[in-house]
Amino acid sequence: MVHNARQLAFLALRSVAGGAFADIALDRVLQSDVSSLDRRLMTELVYGSLRRQRTLDALINQFAKKPAQQQPPDLRLILHLGLYQLRYLTHVPAAAAVDTTVELAKLNGLKGLAGFVNGLLRQYLRQSAERDCLKLPAELSSRIGVQYSYPDWIVQLWLEQFGLDATEQLCDWFNRAPLIDIRVNPLRATREQVESAMQAAGIATSRLYDLPQALRLAQGAGAIQKLPGFEQGWWTVQDGGAQLVGHLLDPQPGERVIDACAAPGGKTTHIAELMQDRGEIKAYDRYASRLRKLKQNVERLQLGSIQMVVQDSRHSQDQNPDQNQNPDQNQNPDQNQNPDQNPDLQADRLLLDVPCSGLGTLHRHADARWRQTPQTVQELTQLQTELLTQAANWVKPDGVLVYATCTLHPAENEAMVQQFLASANVQADWRIEPPPPGHPAAAFAQPEGWVKLLPHQHNLDGFFMVRLRKAA
Repeated sequence: MVHNARQLAFLALRSVAGGAFADIALDRVLQSDVSSLDRRLMTELVYGSLRRQRTLDALINQFAKKPAQQQPPDLRLILHLGLYQLRYLTHVPAAAAVDTTVELAKLNGLKGLAGFVNGLLRQYLRQSAERDCLKLPAELSSRIGVQYSYPDWIVQLWLEQFGLDATEQLCDWFNRAPLIDIRVNPLRATREQVESAMQAAGIATSRLYDLPQALRLAQGAGAIQKLPGFEQGWWTVQDGGAQLVGHLLDPQPGERVIDACAAPGGKTTHIAELMQDRGEIKAYDRYASRLRKLKQNVERLQLGSIQMVVQDSRHSQDQNPDQNQNPDQNQNPDQNQNPDQNPDLQADRLLLDVPCSGLGTLHRHADARWRQTPQTVQELTQLQTELLTQAANWVKPDGVLVYATCTLHPAENEAMVQQFLASANVQADWRIEPPPPGHPAAAFAQPEGWVKLLPHQHNLDGFFMVRLRKAA
């Protein structure tokens, strides 16, 4: 049975409204028998409607007697789908957008409201025929929030950091479809080999900055798993900005490296590649389920140096409160030594890619802008502080710790590092080590020594990273 793309998009949006994450909800409905053309339309409708939710609600508020929040939930989602097509999809004829949305209402038990759906959409078409009819608030953050579809608090945060022009550029950039970058695995293929294979398959690629393993795929490359070299482990998907994190860590063959928040493991496997798969990498995550993706990629990329550890990195390496271990079992010579204080058990280098608000990857996670709040950010900063405080104990003298986020929130970035360096117990022990001239990250380094990627300037995901050196 071939399923209707708009109906499946509606079902996915309904799942998200019920609490599901957008990517999981979309993957679930994509299991249906859908043509590649409908698959693309469905993906655009789901992610686009979620990104533009505030703008679409503002239009409902204008053209309906009841505000969007008071409409029946299913009707609100159906109106989102119709208005999104009319406002943002130039390749869908207006008549088709209206007619299919009306049919969607009938198909989902809203036959009595089909006339209302038809009338609202046609009223929007009439009023927007000559100019944009969206009414914007007078207050600046709300005006930008409605126009580009963001919560006021995110807009205000960026206005304070970057100013008006850059904020609007950021808002526009995050409303675009995400770019797809890949990282060539030098243990299995060369970049030239991957470029040739992609070209032979009709897929254009381009190189990124001075990143030696990075390639950017042209839009419409197709299903990732079917592209040349994927099954052979020649490459993996990873944004160019995320690749910079591994280069800033600069792990060397034979070293002992810890990835303290490893899942889903893109940076972990990059560390192994940079070390030529020689040495020891301990990949920590609190939940075994989150390490499954890492395990799959380790096997596909044919890497042998990574050890996965199910543990909360806020605790000592010799503690695991999440598992009821018998202290009389699994005896080993290091049992009575505290790895946090023993240099022989500490890491030469440690990556702390902390859980964060993700404000640098809002284009990839369409619903994230509505899930995060100032309160969740405050909770995250507490978690980040605890992780950084503990991780610092896991690094041996003269070792390196890289702290990284994929957010553009100063409380999780600059303020977190400054707070750490100002702490009485670490004040004399750590210093920022800027990337040296010629390093791939040097072009993005700030005067303070940390690295910051701004999507509207660099055309990469938003990242913050800093390399910290422990005193010898």
